[in-house]
Amino acid sequence: MSGEVALNINIKEPRWDQGTFMGRAQHFFMVTDPRTVLLSSETLDEARVIVENYRAGIVRPGLTEDELWRAKYIYDSAFHPDTGEKMFVIGRMSAQVPMNMTITGCMLTFYRTTPAVVFWQWVNQSFNAVVNYTNRSGDAPITLNQLGAAYVSATTGAVVTALGLKSLASRLPPIVSRFVPFAAVAAANCINIPFMRQRELKFGIPVTDENGNRLGESPNAAKQAIAQVVVSRIGMAVPAMAIPPVIMNALEKRAFMKRFPVLNAPVQVGLVGLCLVFATPLCCALFPQKSSMSVSGLEADLQESIRQASPGTTTVYFNKGL
Repeated sequence: MSGEVALNINIKEPRWDQGTFMGRAQHFFMVTDPRTVLLSSETLDEARVIVENYRAGIVRPGLTEDELWRAKYIYDSAFHPDTGEKMFVIGRMSAQVPMNMTITGCMLTFYRTTPAVVFWQWVNQSFNAVVNYTNRSGDAPITLNQLGAAYVSATTGAVVTALGLKSLASRLPPIVSRFVPFAAVAAANCINIPFMRQRELKFGIPVTDENGNRLGESPNAAKQAIAQVVVSRIGMAVPAMAIPPVIMNALEKRAFMKRFPVLNAPVQVGLVGLCLVFATPLCCALFPQKSSMSVSGLEADLQESIRQASPGTTTVYFNKGL
């Protein structure tokens, strides 16, 4: 749609229907578009000004609806939905494809020796820790001590898990060994995400009514949010870490790969990248970003508080994080 923008567009919500998987997929294809990582700070700040001004009822002369939506998705790709702060660049969801294709490709290529397993699992979980912290739900600050403890616990657990699985796989066929990195990543996600978001589990995340009015903080909502993120992250890893090993196992038997073994890493990284371009947005779309739960599922004291402050509210909403 072109022409000057109308004044009643709800840019607090995505452009597509989030009640359907396809609508969420279209939304996340925009949010995870790796090209936005290359945008300058000036472009990001310009998008922020357009979005914040529009929300305040101020429209730049000549602004079209397409330009408004582009600004909204540039804004969403770089600024935290709860705090509004500009996110660390490698922690943004738009950086997931280029970062993960490099790290995962190397994990799948250099999985045979223990030092390589330790190094790449440490790199992967360090990156995941940044992503999990950057895309946490809520606006409460986390101290450096809390962040440090969570990082050490998460990365240590992930590396120990990887080494344990590698030891078991050493007695299995070579093709099975290729799947050790995936099993380790899946297990590590179950450790890393809750550790990096443990403050939410303890103190809760903000819940609102359907109009966005804040009603309190709920640890139960945090549990649901984190569980959904764990499932999505493991889903992202399935194609990228399960398909390339099968293809590479076949390719490495071919004469050209035996003649040019240096091609192993770039080919593997390319295959992982191809999988991630689709897996990242599609798995982000498994659950709505604005998740919900019944008031009856909240803590007893919060339920009572909501009944008194907003007796007609039966469902609360929260940002589940990514």
